[in-house]
Amino acid sequence: METIQVSTRGKQDFHDITDRVQRVVEAAGVAEGLCFVFCPHTTAGITLNENWDPTVRDDLCIGLNAISPPRPDYRHAEGNSPAHLKSSLVGATQFVPVDGGRLTLGRWQGIYMAEFDGPRTRRVLVTVIG
Repeated sequence: METIQVSTRGKQDFHDITDRVQRVVEAAGVAEGLCFVFCPHTTAGITLNENWDPTVRDDLCIGLNAISPPRPDYRHAEGNSPAHLKSSLVGATQFVPVDGGRLTLGRWQGIYMAEFDGPRTRRVLVTVIG
């Protein structure tokens, strides 16, 4: 297992970590198998989505903010309940197949660490299983 550190800049954003995860796969020397990506934080997540057009990330933020806006009736004392809900919706894990020592992603797909309560320094754990 390898740890990737991600320093986030804003309250909510998506960080493309595809290249960093690919380097972990290469270092593991696994030709065929699975890559497991896990975010051990309750206000962040891991998702697969388009990595060609950066406006898709903006649209994801707009959509998630519409689903989970701040509400005066949330009871969590830290005031970041929308971030917890977004993290639950996006999820904390992704499995990506490995073929020929490469992540098997769609043509436009990338792996993103999603920040919902930043800025912070986050950890992403990557395990390659052969």
